[in-house]
Amino acid sequence: MLLYIHIPFCESKCPYCNFGSVVGEKSLANDYFNALCDDLNHQIKALKNPKFSSVFIGGGTPSVIDFNFYTKLFEIFKPFLQEDCEITAEANPNSASLAWLLGMRNLGVNRISFGAQSFFADKLEMLGRTHGANDVKIAVQNAKIAGFNDINVDLIYSTRLDNKKRLEKEILSIKELGVTHISAYSLTLEENTPFAKKDEYKKDSAYFAKFLISEIEKSGFKQYEISNFGKICKHNLGYWQGDEYIGVGAYSVGFYDKKRHYAAKNLKDYIKNPTLKEVENLSDRDLMLEHIFLGARSIAGIDKNRLDESALKNAEFLAKSKKISQKNGKFYVKNFLLADEIALFISNDS
Repeated sequence: MLLYIHIPFCESKCPYCNFGSVVGEKSLANDYFNALCDDLNHQIKALKNPKFSSVFIGGGTPSVIDFNFYTKLFEIFKPFLQEDCEITAEANPNSASLAWLLGMRNLGVNRISFGAQSFFADKLEMLGRTHGANDVKIAVQNAKIAGFNDINVDLIYSTRLDNKKRLEKEILSIKELGVTHISAYSLTLEENTPFAKKDEYKKDSAYFAKFLISEIEKSGFKQYEISNFGKICKHNLGYWQGDEYIGVGAYSVGFYDKKRHYAAKNLKDYIKNPTLKEVENLSDRDLMLEHIFLGARSIAGIDKNRLDESALKNAEFLAKSKKISQKNGKFYVKNFLLADEIALFISNDS
């Protein structure tokens, strides 16, 4: 089982971001972390002492909160960790000081993920980022000093400022940092964000995705999921494999017992009642469709035993046509850029 902990606090709101986050509410941090502890204790008890193979502390921006706030949380979940548990924390380059990185490393975090997004000043400004390219370099250097050997850097592409030459430089900048993992996301113009419907901010994602995947792999980072490259993140791959997970925190989502568990989508509501969850029951068809779409987009693959008669027939047709491969009872999509189209065909859910 996986454990996800959501930290919604941010110094500023990026104009493309639709994740659950708040600005200017850090005074509520103490109350929020008390609520997180209540939530976590409640779910661990309900699940009768689960074992966590990975923990992911995401946001929001976990690095804007002093590492001491996390101590009590770690005390709660540490007895339930598998021996080789991967523990990741997200961070922004400008707020992840050496002291914060050392504090988190001492608590037990063994993987760090930096939201760099770009190494060009004009692109960082367009994306509303509050750091510069040099801040990324300093943050990675400090992470290594703090003892992190497993480091991810996020990159956003398909913006109006991107072209092949600039993206080559972006990838070279990341390679020179000596990190172990790259996450590359196409800019999405999400509803209810300042970037919504601003088509002029975006360029053709398919064109840039194909180029970017090729260049990242040439740099030595092997693709294992549509947006992720390099040393496999257990937590990330766990989602694509359909592993069960606990979600702790406002805006978080959990998945277990064939149900999705939604926390409050408001910070103050969550603090008042952290254990209250909205539950969505998933049908066998829901679970199959999810398995097909997740498996198609990653090296997790699609298990033939989880397909109904119609989906299995469609998958076998694609395998015979060499559109997908088949090995050890699983179907694999070779080109993840075609994953959604192939998943639709297999599921016959168009």
